[in-house]
Amino acid sequence: MARPSLGCVTAVFSSDTAADGEQAAGPAPERAPRRPSLSPSRAADFKTCPLLYRFRTIDRLPEKKSAAAVRGTLVHAVLERLYDLPAAERTVDAARGLVGPAWEELRTDPEVAALFTAGDEGAEPPSLETWLASAGKLVETYFTLEDPTRIQPEGREELVEVTLPDGLLLRGYVDRLDVARNGALRVVDYKTGSMPREAFESKALFQMKFYALVLWRTRGVVASQLKLIYLGDGDALTYAPDEGELVRFERTLLAIWAAIERAVSTGDFRPNRSRLCDWCDHQALCPSFGGTPPPFPAAAAAAAGWPTLPVVERD
Repeated sequence: MARPSLGCVTAVFSSDTAADGEQAAGPAPERAPRRPSLSPSRAADFKTCPLLYRFRTIDRLPEKKSAAAVRGTLVHAVLERLYDLPAAERTVDAARGLVGPAWEELRTDPEVAALFTAGDEGAEPPSLETWLASAGKLVETYFTLEDPTRIQPEGREELVEVTLPDGLLLRGYVDRLDVARNGALRVVDYKTGSMPREAFESKALFQMKFYALVLWRTRGVVASQLKLIYLGDGDALTYAPDEGELVRFERTLLAIWAAIERAVSTGDFRPNRSRLCDWCDHQALCPSFGGTPPPFPAAAAAAAGWPTLPVVERD
């Protein structure tokens, strides 16, 4: 059942650089930003751990793909392609039939294919058959939450961006954008996990408010509904923001960006140890775990368009 929480609306965007956390919302093409920009996932990274933000956004260190994250990408691709079909043909069976072709495309990535082959130490890989079945189950759950024959999205995996008056570029990809005949907007985001407890709802809604702000700034319309669809447990979280809330949220993003700019200007990205560190690929380089980060990549930051950089002296 849908739980109204704090009154929110949902939008589906994926990040401008790399995946948006738990799921990179499908195979939307990554486009290099024209200048430093902020997306929901990168803002969340900096709030979680400034050093993680640096590693992902400036150093662009590689991270291992996981079966769970790839499954999220697969499910997003299926739900995106479902809406390519005529409305009457958007059935459970049709959606199941899209899983195989979407997987065949994903498996062309050697790193994805390697998830289901034995590792160097002979570790037992996940069962591909079981994994595909779990993805199919998530797709089936979607039909218990919405009737796709009655929805005609205006946009899917659509890049949205806006430059705020102070010059900050906000950008991201929306999973699905619905527009009613009266012009009302609904932003929808698919999650393959379970709905968070109420204490963690504000974190889940951060991404949605980001997209609502971009839409308001570009279209002049406050989204009527933000909707997070949780396929893991077949639940949904909806929220309806108001204009005053979006103004306050914009100030929050500007404060985050100011902190990022200070960190870039000094090269000082400090780690923030938390329970999320258990899933971080960069522990070997993190001071919190006895590691040493590589020298700040001033050249890479300059190439990405950062205006101020620390001076790096070389012998």
